Amino acid sequence: MDYSLEIDGTPETIPGGTGVLLLHPSTGETDRIDTDFLKIDTDSFLVVSTRTTAREVRQKLEYYDVDEECAEILDTLSIERGYSRRSSDTVHYVAAPDDIDGIVEHIDGFLDAHDGKLRISFDSVTELAYYAGDEQAIEAVERILALLENHDAVGLFHLAEEPHDDALVEEFRGLFDGIIDLDEDGSIDAEF
Repeated sequence: MDYSLEIDGTPETIPGGTGVLLLHPSTGETDRIDTDFLKIDTDSFLVVSTRTTAREVRQKLEYYDVDEECAEILDTLSIERGYSRRSSDTVHYVAAPDDIDGIVEHIDGFLDAHDGKLRISFDSVTELAYYAGDEQAIEAVERILALLENHDAVGLFHLAEEPHDDALVEEFRGLFDGIIDLDEDGSIDAEF
C-alpha cells in the first residue's frame, strides 16, 4: 500500500513500511512538516510525544487543522513532570519518557487495533535519547521501524542534529528509508 506524501521536495508517495527521519536544527520549525505528514491519506495516526504534553500536541493539531478524529496521542512527559492527566480513548500515558518497552508496546497495540492507512509521528528521538540514552534510543527506533514494516504503516521520526555527535546522527540516518533535512531557513533537502 502506498501513502501520499505532500511535503515539498519529497516523492509523491512512499510505500507502507517506510520510516522517514526528519533531521532539523534545534530551533527548526518542524510542526508544519509533522502536520503535513499526518493530515492526508490517513485513516488513523498516533503521535508519540517525548518533547511536549498531550495538551500541546492537541493545540498543534488544531492550529494546523489536522483531523483530530483520526488522532491518538501517547504522552510520555506528563507523569514524569507531575502534571495532571486524564486518560481517554485517544490520549494515553506511559510512566516516564525513558519507558521504551511501554512506548513500543503502545505503538504495537495501536497498529494492531486499527485498520487502513496508519501513520506514526515520533517527536522526538532526540528527547528519547536524552532520557533513555543513545543506544536505547537506537534500539527503540529499530523496534518501531520493524512494527511499521509488519503493519504496512509509515512513520516520521524527529531528530535535532545539534545535540548529537556526527557519528550518532549518521547511525540514525542509516536506519531510515527516507530522510528530510530541514534547514534553518525552512528549506528542505530530501533523500529517498
